[in-house]
Amino acid sequence: MYSVCSVGKFKKKFNDRPFAYHHELELEIATLTNLGVGLGRVPHPDEPDSKWVVMVPFTLPGERVKVRVFRNHKNFSEADLVSVVTPSPHRIPAPCPVFGTCGGCQYQNLTYSEQLAWKRRQVEELLKFMAGVEFHVAPVIGSPVEYGYRSKITPHFNAPRDDRAPSELPIGFLRQGTRFDIIDVPRCPIATDAINARLAEARATVRQKAANGDYARGGTLLLRDASGVVTTNYDDIVTETVGDLKLKFLARDFFQNNPFILPAFTGYARDQAAASGARFMVDAYCGSGLFALTCAPAFDQVAGIEVSESSVVFAKQNAAANHLANVTFQAGDAAAIFAGLTFPAADTVVLIDPPRKGCDESFLNQLFAYGPRSVVYVSCDPATQMRDLKSFLAAGYELTAVQPFDLFPQTRHLECVITLRKA
Repeated sequence: MYSVCSVGKFKKKFNDRPFAYHHELELEIATLTNLGVGLGRVPHPDEPDSKWVVMVPFTLPGERVKVRVFRNHKNFSEADLVSVVTPSPHRIPAPCPVFGTCGGCQYQNLTYSEQLAWKRRQVEELLKFMAGVEFHVAPVIGSPVEYGYRSKITPHFNAPRDDRAPSELPIGFLRQGTRFDIIDVPRCPIATDAINARLAEARATVRQKAANGDYARGGTLLLRDASGVVTTNYDDIVTETVGDLKLKFLARDFFQNNPFILPAFTGYARDQAAASGARFMVDAYCGSGLFALTCAPAFDQVAGIEVSESSVVFAKQNAAANHLANVTFQAGDAAAIFAGLTFPAADTVVLIDPPRKGCDESFLNQLFAYGPRSVVYVSCDPATQMRDLKSFLAAGYELTAVQPFDLFPQTRHLECVITLRKA
């Protein structure tokens, strides 16, 4: 089953200041951005006394590199890597043949210990420059599995072209730095073995349908591995095991995509919530119940709130199937998330795991009006998390712990758990 998306292209006149298109230069990479891109500085061609920033994907700090400029912005340029003149001592061969072309991974060329060190540093910098806070960031807790960990992938394909045989239709992921160009990925090394085994069959099916003229547009495949069983149907009900729990949800629904680290990840969130001393817990973005159910043994009562009614149905079924009688779930109105909640705020901790965009103003206002004793904030985007942290600090909460988790080895992405206490 595929979700179809429209595909288009646009052209934009090249801005040739300060560098002409495909101008080559040599520079040293000073750091990595939170997008996983190497950053270096060179003398400004028009202002020799000032420095100009150049961003170069797939380069590492300390490296001397030769690059080719392909885009100039107001304050920086973007360039492709031509060659590494002096490599970093932490550079290693990338196992994936499309690394450096595929936009999915940024760090396959960096030792795993250094990946963790840089991710910790990036959280520290986001804390300092976005939230205005200097605070100890605990060492990143790494994934027990560095490759073959990802339990869901969504390869894409564009509409078949008349000048290309259907057997050559690229099925994979976006080319680095592009919005529409898809490169062919027959095997993804960060996906589980079960997914890669099923991927060959899924690709063959798409190409056969393309040969039959079934696609006027491009589409997206889904491959979801739940405890070793792979489905390609968005509406299938799948079961994931986390510690002693078994959780059911729709294959298309959100669920953390690294099952190997989930026991440690959810265990830490539970321990931080329980350390507040609160008797009650609210899981405010509960989904199918992952955090609410893993935290339930540490509290008298737990309430899960979710705007998706279908997710609430699965959360209730998961509570019953795992014999957790102290957990209730309700579908919450986005305009009144905490309406009807009977837990006393002074004896309650709220756990939140919002989408990548972070918390919206309406939710934060409702949370602050409720005023729980403590908040455990789980985020897949530390940048939006640190933006929201400023609101927590202004509302009278203080930061007590920052713990990153690497759910996404070989990529720039990470999860970060911060704990806040009402001052």
